[in-house]
Amino acid sequence: MPDEKEFVRIIKEHQGLIYKVSALYTEQKHDRNDLYQEIVYQLWKSFDSFREEAKISTWMYRVALNTAIAYLNRKKRRGREVSLEVLPQVAAEHSAEILEERVKHLHREIENLNILEKGIILLLLEGKKYEEISEITGLTSTNVGTRISRIKEKLKAKMTKK
Repeated sequence: MPDEKEFVRIIKEHQGLIYKVSALYTEQKHDRNDLYQEIVYQLWKSFDSFREEAKISTWMYRVALNTAIAYLNRKKRRGREVSLEVLPQVAAEHSAEILEERVKHLHREIENLNILEKGIILLLLEGKKYEEISEITGLTSTNVGTRISRIKEKLKAKMTKK
């Protein structure tokens, strides 16, 4: 049986990670809450199998992203259209309107990425190294690098069209 106190401590320590994944893959607040709870539940179910071969945050990202993808797939099978929320905007208070519009445009373009690309770009924006993104996604480091390069090119092409 997993150590409940340790699990609660880890969840509290990393709740921002769970929230970010939940927010990225949902649009409505109730869906975000449902996904957050589902991620915590999946983390609890697999907590005793965590072998500490990777950092706890790496393991949590992997479980969270897999849970989010499964959640979206279930929603799609039910016939509902899923519109994914953009990443939270991070515009400084002193930013000019033009900069704010470019940031909004970038977020809209990130919203149009496929599920895996969104996860990869989220991890990259979180400052994760290719090796850690590789561990989380199950892709090779080379594949991660290639995908990041392609994602950047795709976003750059979309951003320069405007």
